[in-house]
Amino acid sequence: MGEFQNRIRVSVIVAALVAVALVTLVADRRSLRHGVRDLPGWAGGLLDLAVPVQKMVAVPVDVLRDGWRHYLSLVDVHEENEVLRHELQDLRDDNLQLREALVASGRLERIAKMRESYEIPMLSAELVGVDVSPWFRSMLLDKGRRHGVRSGMPVISERGLAGLVTATAEAASRSMLLLDRQSAVDGTVQRSRARGLVRGLGGDLLEFAFVARGSDVRQGDVVISSGLDGVYPKGLLIGQIREVPAAESRLLVRAVLEPAVDFGRLEQVFVMLHRGPAMDLIFQHEGASQAAGEAP
Repeated sequence: MGEFQNRIRVSVIVAALVAVALVTLVADRRSLRHGVRDLPGWAGGLLDLAVPVQKMVAVPVDVLRDGWRHYLSLVDVHEENEVLRHELQDLRDDNLQLREALVASGRLERIAKMRESYEIPMLSAELVGVDVSPWFRSMLLDKGRRHGVRSGMPVISERGLAGLVTATAEAASRSMLLLDRQSAVDGTVQRSRARGLVRGLGGDLLEFAFVARGSDVRQGDVVISSGLDGVYPKGLLIGQIREVPAAESRLLVRAVLEPAVDFGRLEQVFVMLHRGPAMDLIFQHEGASQAAGEAP
């Protein structure tokens, strides 16, 4: 019974509202027909009442509409940001590749000039590891016996002498760097032709030991390999004299030599596929000793 009364009450209210709306519409039309712009009191009251009601109804609708627009705008902004982020990363990659190409082009130009200076065949190799302990300075290369690399072969870069191959495997090899304490190269001052012995100190600098009597060695002089040690070919750039101690009564002077090769940035080297006569004698003697030891 209560539910039936509620339905009747709702129906009456709806019918009353519809009737009021129709009466208001008719009155408004009649007023306009007679040239009257002011509404009667009861119609004006309904209109005044309708304004805040309409605003109350419109507020959540406007909020929802604005929220949806902002949401769509944020979605668009997010998508644009993603696109811009990918484009920026692509530009960074392209820029990095261009820089690497410029570096490589300059390096290849120096390599081409270097190869024109030597008739010895050379094999390109990449560094895959570096040992920088206080006792040993060596590098691991990705080329070995399968590629023609043998112990005793010099290793150079596009800037100058880098070291010497000391051990080989089938597809890899180890090279002693010029900085190693056991490294020794017979060197010559390019300007004065003064000779001396270049030794590694285990750090980033080299030592050039020469006989003080009659030797003309100055700061800034370029030192190259003399080829007289039977290990390294003649004319390989070793470094530049950085400091020459004051003359003393002793016969042997030890100057500080800065290597031409920047070992901290070394990435690619070249193995000179040739062993000097001193290395050939050493390894032939070792091979003969091993064969004699294996013979019954």
